[in-house]
Amino acid sequence: MAKKFPLNPPHPERLCWGCDLYCPSGALACGNGAERTMHPVETFGEDWYRFGDLAISPEPGAKHLEPPAATRK
Repeated sequence: MAKKFPLNPPHPERLCWGCDLYCPSGALACGNGAERTMHPVETFGEDWYRFGDLAISPEPGAKHLEPPAATRK
């Protein structure tokens, strides 16, 4: 079974997110190349899981970001 993929990890830059190993950025074990795979939060922002039809939702009771009430439609 695959590890749970965190929506907003505290320090995504410290890990490679390319596979289920989640290796430290300086010690890649899967051999996927010389660079680490960035977490989507680094590329698309903290609400990355809301775009498209990824079918990802926060777990009940989990801390997640909601848009401010003034910007909700």
